[in-house]
Amino acid sequence: MFLIGNPCVVLVVVLFQNVFGESREEAEKGLKLILGYPLDAVSNFTEMAIEHGYEAEQHLVTTEDGYILTMFRISKGKNCKEPIRKPPVLLMHGLLMSSDSFMDSGPDAGLAYLISDLCYDLWAPNIRGNYYSKQHIKLNPSKDREFWDFSNFEFGYYDIPASLNYILSYTKSDKINYIGYSQGGSTFFIMNSERPEYNDKIGVGILLEPGSKHTYTRSQLFRWLGDTYQLALPTLYQAGLYEALPLGGFVQEAASFLCKDYALADFACKVALGLIDSFHPGSIKTETVRVLFGHFPAGTSVKNMAWYGQALNVDEFQNFDYGATGNLQQYGTSQPPVFNLSLVEVPVVVIHGRHDYLTSPADVEWVTSKLPNVLEQFYVEDPMWNHFDITYSQFTGRSILGKIKEYLDEFST
Repeated sequence: MFLIGNPCVVLVVVLFQNVFGESREEAEKGLKLILGYPLDAVSNFTEMAIEHGYEAEQHLVTTEDGYILTMFRISKGKNCKEPIRKPPVLLMHGLLMSSDSFMDSGPDAGLAYLISDLCYDLWAPNIRGNYYSKQHIKLNPSKDREFWDFSNFEFGYYDIPASLNYILSYTKSDKINYIGYSQGGSTFFIMNSERPEYNDKIGVGILLEPGSKHTYTRSQLFRWLGDTYQLALPTLYQAGLYEALPLGGFVQEAASFLCKDYALADFACKVALGLIDSFHPGSIKTETVRVLFGHFPAGTSVKNMAWYGQALNVDEFQNFDYGATGNLQQYGTSQPPVFNLSLVEVPVVVIHGRHDYLTSPADVEWVTSKLPNVLEQFYVEDPMWNHFDITYSQFTGRSILGKIKEYLDEFST
């Protein structure tokens, strides 16, 4: 992924191909080894899976409104010695992430590996707008503003239902078990409240640090980022800027380049993660830091980032706020509609950490109190467990996998 948007590196890869007669993929791998970069930092989901001995598939899903999404599957884990359990499991990533985030900490800690090793048929979709899902049957993301006219609502109303329907059809299953992290939790709430027929298609929803409203978010950097996008949205539109923090953009390229250096990754890049979320010394391995910035941030729309800015400053979990006039045109009311959480009837388990500065315990407890069918709200025993630990900690196996397995087993055969 570090090759994206870097013409000098692309030129070197072409020279490798011409001199050594190698494929582009082999030339890239050779260059990575010479530069001392960890291979996973520049590999996609299937490449990482194969590198560690797992078999992975890539699938394309088209939504009702024409977006083409990439979804990956590990049908059986390398360490699975039993028949595959049913129903399949859908594992949904968070804001500015992709399915790769569940692979970045490696086979000993990455949830995609760990869950597939429990003999579950694992599917990992990608939301519209990240680097895996920037296609449309008509719209061009480089030219058409309409492509980027989305926020959390569209993820929950179109993307997750399309992914879920595809998995059910492909596997001939009646239900699916859903694991949603962060934004993957908020969009789960949106799907089941706006399209309640999907409640019957899900066995259990296991929500990891789920988002909703963000009134009590403690991350000052995230508050600044959300507020900035919210205030600057009209100016960004006027300037023709519709995409936020893409893979291959300056922020990601710089972070990826700098954090491949071991010394910088071990200190400065860990400090950066702590400033975004909170500090949890020793939780994320330095090697994982060297890998994760090759895939993060993964991109979204500036409108979605502005929605998060709005969510920081309201006390409701609601749709995008266009202002009084725009809301009247869009919704027929001066205020944006609030999502009706009482319609989320799926059995739900909430797994959370007390040191999460992005989805604060206060906001998670608020949304949990609104749900009608909560099986358990589980706080991780480690008092320092934070938001990024779900995807990147070396301790996911001992901290959260047991609780995930407990409820997957209960709702599986």
